[in-house]
This record gives sequence, C-alpha cells and structure tokens, in this order.
Amino acid sequence: MAAYLCPPAVIHGEHSVKTQEIVAEVQGRHPHAAWAPRVDGIAASTGIETRGWMLPLETAVAPGTGGGLPAAGTGPAREALARDGFTEQDVDRAVAALEAIPAPQTVQERTAPAWEAVQSYGERAARGALQIAGLDASDVDCLITSNSTTPALPGLDVALANRLPLRGDTMLLPAAQWACVAGTRSLALAADLVAADPDRVVLVVISEALSTTYQPGDDTLESLIVRLLFADTAVAAVVTGRPRPESVLRLDSAWHHTLPGTQDLHRLETRADGTHFVMDRRGPRAVQETVTAMWEWLRVRFEDDPDAWHPDVLLAHPGGTRVLEYMEQTMPQEWPSGLLEFSRDSYTSGNRGGAAVFDILRRAHDAGQPAGSRAVLYAAAPGLTATALEGEWL
Repeated sequence: MAAYLCPPAVIHGEHSVKTQEIVAEVQGRHPHAAWAPRVDGIAASTGIETRGWMLPLETAVAPGTGGGLPAAGTGPAREALARDGFTEQDVDRAVAALEAIPAPQTVQERTAPAWEAVQSYGERAARGALQIAGLDASDVDCLITSNSTTPALPGLDVALANRLPLRGDTMLLPAAQWACVAGTRSLALAADLVAADPDRVVLVVISEALSTTYQPGDDTLESLIVRLLFADTAVAAVVTGRPRPESVLRLDSAWHHTLPGTQDLHRLETRADGTHFVMDRRGPRAVQETVTAMWEWLRVRFEDDPDAWHPDVLLAHPGGTRVLEYMEQTMPQEWPSGLLEFSRDSYTSGNRGGAAVFDILRRAHDAGQPAGSRAVLYAAAPGLTATALEGEWL
C-alpha cells in the first residue's frame, strides 16, 4: 500500500494554561469536592505542567450572558410569588436577585468561538503542510478532515475548501467522530486513496479544541482529570502515492481493531452547558487490549524475521501514562528501550487527541531519523477502536 508522507505542520494553542491555574480555579469553585484534599497530587500525577489552548482559560470559566432566571420564567415567577403573599416590592427584589445569579454558558456561547478558532487553526495548519510539501492548494485532489469537539454542518472540510481555497472537484472526506484515532486512521485512508490512484495528492487536516470539554460546574473526579489532560492543536500533512523530495516516511501497511462492548468507556456527551468528555476507569485496560492485539499483528507480519525485526521508533498516541507504561511492559524484551520517547515528550504538554500522532511524528522528524529507520504509528479512540501503521523513514 506504499504511500509517502511529508512532514506535518503542527499549530499549538497559543494560550498557555498552567496546571497550577487550573488547580486554583477548581479549588475555588469546588472546595468541598471529594477529591479536593488530593487535587495537588492528582495534578502532579499527570506530568503536565502547561498546555496550549486556542482560547484562554478565562473564556472556558466565564458565566453565560443570561441570568439564573430565564426571561420566559419571569412572569410565572412573579405570579407565584404574588400568590404566596409577597408584596410587589418583595417580588421585585426576589426576581432581581434571581436574575443576578450567574448562569452557565449555553452550548452556543461555548462552542461558537471555539468553532471559529478550529477553522482558523486548521487553515494555518493546512497552509503550513502545503508549503512544507512544496505544493499549492490547487494541487490537492482530496481533503480528509477530522474534528470531534465542535460539531458543525457544513464541517471543517467545507470551511477549508473555501478558505484555502481548493479546486471545485476536490474530494472532501470529513471524519467528525474519529477523535483520538484520527491521526493514524486518516493516514490509513489516505494510503488507500493513493494506492487506487498514485497521482493523487491527499491533504489531511485535524483541528481539535479539546478545551471545550472543560466544564466548570462539573465536580466529578473524571471531569477534574479531563480539565488537567487536554490541549488544543491543529495539524496537517500531505500524503502522495509517489515519493517526493519532501517525503520523509513511507507507509507500508495498516491495521484496524475494534473491541466489542466498549462503546461506553469513553464518550462525548452534549448537555445544556456544552460538551462533556466522560471516562470510565476501565478504559486504560481496554486500550491495553488493543495494544496486545497490535503486537500480535506485528509479530505475524514479520514472522519470517522474528529475531531481527523491531521498530526503531514507536509513535503512539499517549492517551495517558498508564497506556505508555503498559506498552513498554508488554514489548518483546529484545526490542530497544526508548521507543516511546517522542510520545512521552508530546504528553508533557497535554493530550492532543486526534492531533497527537502528527505532533509526535513532527518531534521525531525534528530530532532526525536515519534513513531506513522502521516506524510504527498507533492510536486508540472511544469506541473502543484502534488503528496502527508501519513503515520506513526515508
């Protein structure tokens, strides 16, 4: 399935949000939460000191423009108070007090500015990837996009087709629900497209504002962890069916795996105040099952050379430190150490979701990889589903 990948463009969220700022915000808002006495230790255990967001922390925690008493409820509230014997003056004071209560942001208030940022960041990443590949927007035959955190219709694909702009006959393939697996699955799809037509130029763009899942009113432990983990990033890369001078990685094969009965372990829910990312503590173990299945795929693929073959670099989406630790624990003992150094480096500034693998790939590229180095790319996402690819550095 040989496909050739140019170096990705990576645009990090420009607003730096420190872990200590998040800790201070949640402590002030939820001083009596069950996890409050342990919040410093929980924050330190993530290993993340700062992360980049497309919008500042102040935007995520600001109250909505409405008050605690919706306009439609003012009349009924007045009538109810009057029936209970309140004087007109008391009714006025009570209604005024209710209207002054800060209300949480609505879905529209929360997602509208984030959606604009997602489009802007996606455009910057796309232009950067085309420049890296030595191509113009007019050269793009197919655009694959992924964006799971700010749902919109038309989506990121149509937005970029107009912003860049792309040719009118460019194939648009939006994948709004790939989430964390977007990095590897988009490359697998791009590889299939160029295998069918080696002259195709495929542009992949992933733009995620994961900070929209920061929900100030939620006091669960899972919500605290979500606040601490996520970063905002836009990435893009060009995939071709023939090698270009700018190509850095040849993709040779892809693998897909879905675990039945795990669709509820990780999920994105839309509620009155926006999107909530819900995690189950059984999630990491389920992700580990897909890692074990990936090792078996690689073992079978290279069974003719079981002693000599091993990846020289493993570019794995770090859903969390436990997943990376499990990957290291279950690797064949003869494999070299340090295969996950770029994944760990990426994770120190946040979980980037679908953009993570491209960020890790960029870090590996910038560090310099010898020609012939063998690479494995891996990611898992809510579902629970995983995709991996293997190839060779050029």
